[in-house]
Amino acid sequence: MTPHNRIALVTGAGSGIGQACATALLHEGWRVMFAGRRLETLEAAISAAGNPTDELGKRAAAIACDVGDEASVQSMFAQVQQRFGRLDLLFNNAGISLPPATPDEVDAASWRQAVDTNLNGAFFCLSQAFMLMRKQDPQGGRIINNGSISAHAPRPGSIAYTTTKHAITGLTRAAALDGRAFDIAVGQIDIGNVASDMTERMARGVPQADGSVRPEARMDMSAVTDTFMAMARLPLSANVLFMTVMATKMPFVGRG
Repeated sequence: MTPHNRIALVTGAGSGIGQACATALLHEGWRVMFAGRRLETLEAAISAAGNPTDELGKRAAAIACDVGDEASVQSMFAQVQQRFGRLDLLFNNAGISLPPATPDEVDAASWRQAVDTNLNGAFFCLSQAFMLMRKQDPQGGRIINNGSISAHAPRPGSIAYTTTKHAITGLTRAAALDGRAFDIAVGQIDIGNVASDMTERMARGVPQADGSVRPEARMDMSAVTDTFMAMARLPLSANVLFMTVMATKMPFVGRG
């Protein structure tokens, strides 16, 4: 794909879905900022992607950022603005999950950690992206929030993750409305059971709503990147508000 001057920022880009989507953007000609907590992990992801060169130099770079820390997020966006002067796409992907636990087993520190990363981090990044996208010329851009199947239905023992992912749905709806006046298109991708290191346990067997433990089908990462890129390629005059991509045979429809 011919390189172009569109700029993308992907949080949680050091592994998994974030790395795969950042790499897909890079291979389609975008200039991509890989963001995450650990610089060495991000640099390894960029190296694995190949980091192609054009007349402006290397098209990928790493930024260390803790999305749950507002000052860290502000610093990250200041670097993006200083380096590129604009942002065309934010993939709000960074997130964590806690070990399975009932509500009485989740301590306050763990709860706050999930909220800080999954919800506050998404808001801090979205807020800074709005600020930059409103000011730039031409105005506007696209924000894609990574929700989850859990944004619609919980798994057993997932109260912190499920609550924060339900909140992402509210964040997406409100931001999509507020973004209209500024040509900022905000959408959400909800992903179910992509094959990765994080979902190996699903292939072995995970708790179901009826109390049983059963293995679940998973899909290839390419299904996620293909769906994500279909959203990313759209002109700002069009928006996918919500997109669900899931393993066809996973027990989601009718869960519970």
